[in-house]
Amino acid sequence: MSIIKEHDVVPFRNRVKEYAVKIGMSLLNQTKLITGASELVRNMLKYGGGGTVKIEVLSRTRDSGIRLTFEDKGPGIPDVKKAMLDGFTTGNSMGLGLPGTKRLMNEFDIQSEVGKGTTITIIKWKNG
Repeated sequence: MSIIKEHDVVPFRNRVKEYAVKIGMSLLNQTKLITGASELVRNMLKYGGGGTVKIEVLSRTRDSGIRLTFEDKGPGIPDVKKAMLDGFTTGNSMGLGLPGTKRLMNEFDIQSEVGKGTTITIIKWKNG
């Protein structure tokens, strides 16, 4: 899905919910997934100038999950370690976005290169 403007956020959230419901994810885990996804998509708009999100359903042994990959071609994050600290912010927020999202997910990966952009991949397992 392309995320170019603020009005792309609600359809994106709805699509994530559809996938989560389809695999039978609990309401609590749906809420965690959608909360984290919303934070990342807003960051992508605010700091990366928009980008794309790939939504995938995963299957492993007795579990299934949702993997979201957020990719932008923005300025990148100069210090990823610092950005992952609670309270760090470059905007006018509480700075809970990236570390808070990581805590809500089962898996979280961030790759960023200054001048090239940022890719964040999150996974929320149905039973995790």
